[in-house]
Amino acid sequence: MNLKKLNVEKIAKAIEADAGESLEGLRDSLKQAKAGVFAETHTPQKIADRGRGRPTGSVKAATKEPVKIRLDADVVAALRATGDGWQTRINDTLRASLHLAGRV
Repeated sequence: MNLKKLNVEKIAKAIEADAGESLEGLRDSLKQAKAGVFAETHTPQKIADRGRGRPTGSVKAATKEPVKIRLDADVVAALRATGDGWQTRINDTLRASLHLAGRV
């Protein structure tokens, strides 16, 4: 198949019609495919050669400290409902509040 002739919008609409919803990043992915940019293929050998653990340089020098905190159930439910990254958003909100109070 010649991807240079790929109609990105037509293909995206068909995929989204099958999915029943709009898919974020779909058009960008199709444009990359049309340009000949493809994701790396992961073979068992490549995975074994990489080794275990996080990639080098992926860990920040200042790590976060795990803590246990008691919050009202409705507050936790509302925060979790915001999706992935809710704990990071809590950290950012607390940091902003402490910054306004002049404590950080």
